[in-house]
Amino acid sequence: MKKTPAELPDDVETLKRMLLERDKRIAKLETLTQKLTERVLRFEEVLNLVQHKRFSPSSETYEGDGQVFNEAEQVVETVPEEAIEEAAPAPETTAEKPAKAPAKPRRPRIAPELPRIEVLHDIDHKTCACCGNELHRMGEEVSEQVEFIPAEIRVIKHVRLKYSCRTCEREGTSVAIHIADVPPSIIPKSMATPSLLAQIVSNKMHYGLPLYRQEKMFAEAGIELSRQTMSRWMIACADKLQSLKLLMKAELLKQPVLWADETTLDVLDVDKSTCYMWVYGCGVESSVGPKLVLFDYQDGRSGQHAVQFLEGYSGYLQVDGYPGYEQTDLIQYFWTPR
Repeated sequence: MKKTPAELPDDVETLKRMLLERDKRIAKLETLTQKLTERVLRFEEVLNLVQHKRFSPSSETYEGDGQVFNEAEQVVETVPEEAIEEAAPAPETTAEKPAKAPAKPRRPRIAPELPRIEVLHDIDHKTCACCGNELHRMGEEVSEQVEFIPAEIRVIKHVRLKYSCRTCEREGTSVAIHIADVPPSIIPKSMATPSLLAQIVSNKMHYGLPLYRQEKMFAEAGIELSRQTMSRWMIACADKLQSLKLLMKAELLKQPVLWADETTLDVLDVDKSTCYMWVYGCGVESSVGPKLVLFDYQDGRSGQHAVQFLEGYSGYLQVDGYPGYEQTDLIQYFWTPR
């Protein structure tokens, strides 16, 4: 309650004590206000996270608001910065400073290393319609268009010639059959070539194209290739690439700085409902040195998974605030908040 000047005591010492008590109350209120502000911000962050998990799309394969069919209409309304730089509304101009003209649309860039086929367009009549003299070439105008050639699917037919001895056949002795060796193959006794396997794995792992859709695409091209067969091929390729994975891991553990993260993964027919994919990497686009990313599938989020994967590594590890990484005692880690 505020006091009027007449109500204040005349004693100086009493006034000093009142001021000190007021300063203490003010300091206590400021501390309480700061704590309340931090709590409100924390609650807002939790609320935003809950709303995001509840109302945002659960799949990460498509970036958008779910309107798949009108994507073209939505995208055309947005103006990409690299294509068109729209000028802001210009203020009233004067005679000294003319208005800035709007920027013209820029044509998309085409990589110079792509093969180019030159098509020459010439006129039929090269005589002047005015005086009848012959026209001379003064220059040329060049424009480029992009042509897309669909992937070519062909069948490699291996013909192994067989030979035998006529003399041994006539004399009735044992006849040895001579035939060329079977050409080496990643998956023996299958019709899969390295290029076909690379296409299936790349579509599945890099572009997120499910195997049942690839099955339809191959069927449209006249190839009967079931998703079960492609699944067996992918597992066989993973077994064949184990040595390469070990080499990549050895090179990864030599780097002075690594980053790591883990994310949930839904897996069918497992005892646990939630599994995790741990990812470890090094290097960025602008850095010098190897740029490696390795994935490690585990059935849990225990920090021992990181300890086992990073066994023998000593360096810096950039992670988030998950305390499981603290079990890696040999690693000097620094965390970045999400």
